[in-house]
Amino acid sequence: VQLQASGGGLVQFGDSLRLSCVASGGTFRYYALAWFRQAPGKVREFVAAIGRSDLSGYYADSVRGRFTMSRDNDKKAVYLQMNELKAEDSAIYYCAARRVIITHTPVSADEYNYWGQGTQVTVSS
Repeated sequence: VQLQASGGGLVQFGDSLRLSCVASGGTFRYYALAWFRQAPGKVREFVAAIGRSDLSGYYADSVRGRFTMSRDNDKKAVYLQMNELKAEDSAIYYCAARRVIITHTPVSADEYNYWGQGTQVTVSS
């Protein structure tokens, strides 16, 4: 599976952005998807994940209520709608995928074996 992330950019505090990640190869509906982010000098951290069947999503405490993750199996795409952006949301955002059984949605980076190239999000205050 190859993942291509896009949609990052430079925005101001309180603005919104929508990240996209399109997959090629593999049977997309069998995969759990996630977004992680990494800011300079910091470790990569979990942002959000969505499973095969549980489409409500899982979120880091720092983004819950502001970010919404969704997937479109027909388009082989996953999205991250980011609202009320803050300076601390600035990072490179990576999408990740892993084929899973229907009841499992990983939230640890170690469990994902396919990664996109990352897209930069910068929030100016």
